[in-house]
Amino acid sequence: MKANGKMRTSLAVGRCSPVWNGPAILKSSSGQSLLEVALLTPMLLALLLGSIELGRYAYISILVGNAARAGAAYGAQNLILSADTAGIQTAAKNDFQNNGQNTTNLTVTSSNSCGCDSNGTIAAAPSCSTATNPNASICATGHWIVMVSVTASGTFTSLFNYPGIPSPLIVSNTATMRVAQT
Repeated sequence: MKANGKMRTSLAVGRCSPVWNGPAILKSSSGQSLLEVALLTPMLLALLLGSIELGRYAYISILVGNAARAGAAYGAQNLILSADTAGIQTAAKNDFQNNGQNTTNLTVTSSNSCGCDSNGTIAAAPSCSTATNPNASICATGHWIVMVSVTASGTFTSLFNYPGIPSPLIVSNTATMRVAQT
């Protein structure tokens, strides 16, 4: 009798018997493949879910950054709009909402800074208002600039709770642009 091409002869009886007498499914390679797939499926599913979650987090992070940039672009148009916090918030939230997101998950804050720009080095002024800083808009060297900074913060809620990772996660991005002065 043959089993996998090998024969064994029993010395006591003088007849041939197979090397191994287990169930036929365990001798075939299809059983081994089935076992490998069964053992690897949980790991492959965990990798797939991790990739999906990472992609969702990156997507929300990009949308929050784009919202901050939209708010900063609104405020950078001129000096009057750089102080319009309601308009900056509206521009940022509209950008966030146009990408299918809920604006209640987005918080937008803005601030202005100013100073003298001398060959790319900015000496910050204590205040941008001439009422509180009599030297505002006066530079010994270089020229006066105003910057608007917009910080947008959103929340990311994962599909599952993972140990050691808080849920929801806060995603925050800041965009700073120079205000056009005419």
